[in-house]
Amino acid sequence: MLGLLVGFYLSEDVRLPVVINACIGVAIALGMSGVSSAYISEAAEKQRELRELEKAMVTDLDNSAYGQAARLLPMVIAFVNGMTPLAISLVILLPLWLGPSVEPFSKFPLESAFVMALIIIFFLGVYLGQVSQTFWLWAGLRTLLIAAATIALIFTLSPG
Repeated sequence: MLGLLVGFYLSEDVRLPVVINACIGVAIALGMSGVSSAYISEAAEKQRELRELEKAMVTDLDNSAYGQAARLLPMVIAFVNGMTPLAISLVILLPLWLGPSVEPFSKFPLESAFVMALIIIFFLGVYLGQVSQTFWLWAGLRTLLIAAATIALIFTLSPG
């Protein structure tokens, strides 16, 4: 989403409805890609695990609690894997939707969405720092550094 926003920013005279529609399209595509790829890979892995366990136990586990969990878990993982980027993308797009009616966003809706993306990226880094038990500020700054490098690359390679 950040890359798309930067691309629109570099394009200058792009109408806000075009930006919103393109970003929503990308957000939906991210969600669907996350759901489908996670489901396909998780379902295959859980089926393999179930078949290996059945082979070791010499019994059919399809109707067991383990068999039901092996079928349900890929759906749960796929849902979370798809809905997370979709939800985050929609939060990033809030300044674009609110732009016409909310004062701080009305003058710079694209830039506000850009800042929203950077804030979310920072907090994602903070969260990952907590998970890995590293210093939260360094983890947040590290993700911002990666975002800055991505933005710089887009600016550098932009034909405009």
